[in-house]
Amino acid sequence: MITIPHKAKQFLVFTIKLLIVIGAFYFIYDQIAGNSKLEWSKFQTLVLEKTSVLTIIFILLFSVANRYFEILKWQNLVSFIKPISIGEASKQVLGALTAGIFTPNGLGEYAGKAMFFKKEQTKKVVFLNLICNGIQMILTIIFGTIGLILIGYWKWALAIIGIAVALFFASILSKNITIKGYSIQKLLHKINEIPKKIHRKNILLGVFRYLVFSHQYYVLFLVFDVDLPYLTLISSIAAVYFLASSLPSFQFLDFAVKGSVAMFFFGKYGVNEWIVIFISTLMWFLNVVLPVVIGSYYVMRFKLNTSK
Repeated sequence: MITIPHKAKQFLVFTIKLLIVIGAFYFIYDQIAGNSKLEWSKFQTLVLEKTSVLTIIFILLFSVANRYFEILKWQNLVSFIKPISIGEASKQVLGALTAGIFTPNGLGEYAGKAMFFKKEQTKKVVFLNLICNGIQMILTIIFGTIGLILIGYWKWALAIIGIAVALFFASILSKNITIKGYSIQKLLHKINEIPKKIHRKNILLGVFRYLVFSHQYYVLFLVFDVDLPYLTLISSIAAVYFLASSLPSFQFLDFAVKGSVAMFFFGKYGVNEWIVIFISTLMWFLNVVLPVVIGSYYVMRFKLNTSK
């Protein structure tokens, strides 16, 4: 067996960390600088006219709350393996977010979190991260379907409900079918191994997180003078998040995907296209870029877990 000298291993780990951070910042810069639809002078003028220091602080607090609930979710789920502090959970969540920014649908986040644990715990950590993201996706589907109904897209909503029912019955009929050692029955057994108290807290924190980022979107529309009834606006936001989350994408392209879907919905209400683009970009900047900047610090300070 070939062994890598300690100094060489340290250099290799440092190089990987540096490449992750440089890659993350390059993709962020490329998306901001390369977006021809972003008229920064117009945006700057409008921000100066419509916002104050208190407004900016208020909007930033939404971003803090958004990530804080995600950190609490992760801390809660990881307690199934071992208890960790808020500080440790923050390091793992933000560091993994940075690692996953340029991977499809944030898949790098799974490997990023696993790196903070012992090698034999990798499968459990990946599974817990799947549960963490899975409940958020389920909530997005539920709220998004309700949103589609409330804004009159009945056919879309009924189609989604039909697909969900079909998948539910298909999963019941095929729960004992095993593919490469995995089955729905085995998955349900693994889920049931986690205490119900942890599941309940995970769902509750997921709901809080959803309400935070959807209402941050809502507040930004108000700041930019979009005058629509609350129910119409929040339902459209729910529909946008659901449909955008259903499309395969990269974290660094998140604002472009959500922006395109948002233009489709809000354009029907006469909302200016570039306002929709700027709000989608701001949401991405506040909830992805800023956490990635902080996560980069944790990535650079990361030390490989060599304990057996």
